[in-house]
Amino acid sequence: MTCPSLLHRPAAGERAARVVHSDGVVGQFSRFVFVGGVSSAVYALLYWLLNGLGDVPANVVGSVISSMLANEMHRRVSFHAGQYVGFFTAQWEGGALAVLGLVATSLALSWFNSVVSDPAILTEVLVIGAVTASIGTLRFIALRWVFRPRPV
Repeated sequence: MTCPSLLHRPAAGERAARVVHSDGVVGQFSRFVFVGGVSSAVYALLYWLLNGLGDVPANVVGSVISSMLANEMHRRVSFHAGQYVGFFTAQWEGGALAVLGLVATSLALSWFNSVVSDPAILTEVLVIGAVTASIGTLRFIALRWVFRPRPV
């Protein structure tokens, strides 16, 4: 008799789901991008809500809260490292990388506001998004290969 597993060929969607849920680079990167999208949406909402405080304060508060959310989601979802890396370690490692992003986005936002008079909030968010995407790629590399969890 033929092996039962040979009778069922996984559909393309099933194969894609296996890749996304795997701990290979493609699976981790796809989850990393998803978490980045969620935390970026939280950032954009906070930036929009707090923009009355000024551009830089809204950027700082939005960055801190969305980075803490992203660090925890990366620990649990992107890298499946919840059992290897604690909450505070993830916040420390991810937070240190997020500070680089905060400095870069603050500098980009300050420069953009000096070049464009009275820009729309959506345009500012797009500028910050471009910088964040670049920093996010570097962050993935660092979290995947530099700060990777070491099984006990």
